Amino acid sequence: MINFQSDYVEGAHPKILEMMAKTNMEQTPGYGHDPYCDRAKAKILAVCRAPAADVHFLVGGTQTNLTVIASILRPHQGVLAADEGHIACHETGAIEATGHKVLTLPSRDGTITGAQVAAYMEDHNQSEIREHMVQPGMVYLSFPTESGTLYSKQQLTDLSETCHRFGIPLYLDGARMGYGLTSPDNDLSLADIAQCCDVFYIGGTKCGALLGEAVVITNDALKKDFKYHIKQRGGMLAKGRLIGIQFDVLFENDLYFNICRTAVGHALAIRQAFEQEGISFYGHSMTNQQFPILTDDQLAFFGTKYISEFWGKADENHSIVRFCTSWATKKESVDELISDIHAMGQIG
Repeated sequence: MINFQSDYVEGAHPKILEMMAKTNMEQTPGYGHDPYCDRAKAKILAVCRAPAADVHFLVGGTQTNLTVIASILRPHQGVLAADEGHIACHETGAIEATGHKVLTLPSRDGTITGAQVAAYMEDHNQSEIREHMVQPGMVYLSFPTESGTLYSKQQLTDLSETCHRFGIPLYLDGARMGYGLTSPDNDLSLADIAQCCDVFYIGGTKCGALLGEAVVITNDALKKDFKYHIKQRGGMLAKGRLIGIQFDVLFENDLYFNICRTAVGHALAIRQAFEQEGISFYGHSMTNQQFPILTDDQLAFFGTKYISEFWGKADENHSIVRFCTSWATKKESVDELISDIHAMGQIG
């Protein structure tokens, strides 16, 4: 079986494993106080053009989201997010388990707007019973979204200005950031994200690392005591260099962007093949995730050879399926899938 189920089914980029092996017997200080973490942080800050920002390494995306969000919110506050945002539908109530509510906003493509945030904030602030409701205390975005869509620079700027106007932080989940930044539809840079967001993270787990995410905090007010939150949430690795080494390698000579760009190219080739066969799509993803809408017969045809992910029913006779490429997807696997897409013809 050829696996297109997700972008974390493989291990790590060979250059990471090579550096892990090379440095294996070195003795370094623990908890991220080592030269590899320092070097990785410097590289990240340089790309972000945010020399005064703080960088912290955590283990995984869910842990990162709950640690960041719980560190920001007061006990009576919640976080605004799209109704299909990762924290709202794919983290087993991790945010709610910290004592904070996810306040969802309707979305057609996984994105929310500055106007939506402003309307929610104004409604809350003008309510005569606002003290009886959860107060919105921050905004959560993901880039790309769960369905692979992107925020434009203008959209992110509008959200940033809205959040600053109401005095709440803007947080961006970048689990698949590399695939978003290297999409042909993208007009954002890491520097733009650092300029617009109070805190964000750069995903490693899904973008070439064995594990690990890099949190970047640009808002000085959010920096204090963040390490306490990391430790309390189990995110402070004794062997912290294991994450530092990975980001040090990924941000050397644009490796992070190059491998993600290749994955996006593979995904778009798959998309084009489906389109040539008249297959429609759920949403408009120009990233490494593609969501063709298949008949039951077509789904069975691919199921004999390929592992994909069922996303939901489009109607009684059609299913939304996710085909996901990664930094490690082989061109020959993509070529084989494309050949079978064309062989599928008009099945079903």
